Amino acid sequence: MQLYQQQNLKIYNTLSGEKETFVPLHEGAVGMYVCGPTVYSNVHLGNCRTFISFDLVFRYLKHLGYKVRYVRNITDVGHIEDDADEGEDKIAKKARLEKLEPMEIVQQYSVDFHQIMELFNSLPPSIEPTATGHIIEQIETIKQIFDNGYAYLANGSVYFDVVKYNETHNYGILSGRNLDDMLSNSRELAGQDEKKNPADFALWKKAEPEHIMRWPSPWGDGFPGWHLECTSMSTKYLGNKFDIHGGGMDLKFPHHECEIAQNEACTGNAPVNYWMHANMLTLNGKKMAKSTGNNILPRELFSGNNDKLGKAFSPSVARFFMMQAHYRSILDFSNDAIVAAEKGYNRLMEAMDTLSGITASGNSTLDIAAWKQLCYDAMNDDFNSPILIAHLFEGVRYINLLKEGKESLTAADLESLTKTMHSFIYDVLGLKSEAGDEGSNDKLEGVMNMLISMRNEARANKDFALSDQIRNRLTELGIELKDGKEGTTFSIN
Repeated sequence: MQLYQQQNLKIYNTLSGEKETFVPLHEGAVGMYVCGPTVYSNVHLGNCRTFISFDLVFRYLKHLGYKVRYVRNITDVGHIEDDADEGEDKIAKKARLEKLEPMEIVQQYSVDFHQIMELFNSLPPSIEPTATGHIIEQIETIKQIFDNGYAYLANGSVYFDVVKYNETHNYGILSGRNLDDMLSNSRELAGQDEKKNPADFALWKKAEPEHIMRWPSPWGDGFPGWHLECTSMSTKYLGNKFDIHGGGMDLKFPHHECEIAQNEACTGNAPVNYWMHANMLTLNGKKMAKSTGNNILPRELFSGNNDKLGKAFSPSVARFFMMQAHYRSILDFSNDAIVAAEKGYNRLMEAMDTLSGITASGNSTLDIAAWKQLCYDAMNDDFNSPILIAHLFEGVRYINLLKEGKESLTAADLESLTKTMHSFIYDVLGLKSEAGDEGSNDKLEGVMNMLISMRNEARANKDFALSDQIRNRLTELGIELKDGKEGTTFSIN
């Protein structure tokens, strides 16, 4: 018997606004689609939180014994500024600014995204399709929507007729918005006049002469609408109806609402049984934004090369920090919060080291079976990682009592304790022990303190040649020295 047959997993479904018992369409198998990154810049920490949240979902479903097909796309075309139907493609704009081919931009930031996800110990998806690799499928989807009477051509662009669709369907079923309100509150946009209604959205955009990324279609040269990409790729690999669709809370409207409309207009089916949305990550109580400077990139977090934190933090500590909040809750990132998370993470890893040296003795004085089920109950309650972590720290307390000889366990219960701690910490939460890295960090800090001391002595002796040589050699190695009022510090770039 598989674990999923013994557990009652409930998922909060944005569509119903309630927690629902998870029943997959096919016994023992799960199809899950998550909207991936638009690769025109370095992935930021808020995006990482979304992908780490769904990595937790992926890991737990696999842990329960489900065969999971996890599809997460790469958006490498057609995502317009401010998610509107008019404006400049984000990737094309970046390519123009940096004087590169769009696919150079795509490659550069796709590689960066994969490297960051690997550092966070996130498992790769089963399939990672790209929008540019599925132009044919998107054109075929548009043809079907046209044939079913829900699309129209205007000046070389194809738009989805939201009002026509809403006559027999519910546009707003996911977000809870009312179409009449949307139409009355819509502001006039550039190019709005070619749409029948302000709420209509692009399925295919005509490419102006200066537009770099373009493909031939029955309606002329152009490029696909952003919403269309996910509809075509999700249904190609998961079918017209699948189990879970996830993404950030900001995608609920219009992106996911439009996906539902496109699917129903194309196939007649509601595409997804369970819609899941991860909440945002704020920084020092404010929204993360590059424009305001209230932003930190993952590599800046790992290297300590930033002005927001007192030191560098490892990817596992950052991942643990994110797991301490439920995926549907807003999480605020601050120096104090991640320092506290590091202490908790270290306690957990120290307990695992201690556990490896504990032996069975006598009868069991702890109810390990009941504690183990509490761990499952937490994850079965809409993947409640903070409650799981609280139970794992109860396990840490057990380990310390066993170490002190104040409690005892039989061999079978000790094995169960060990296996449960290992499964949830490493397999489900996806944490890694970085004890070796911490030791290396201590050694590096010792060496750096010695070099900084030597440099200070050289400066005091007015041996500026040696002082500059130390700084320059460290710079070549990717280590930057910062001289301040309180002394010299270093950061790794």
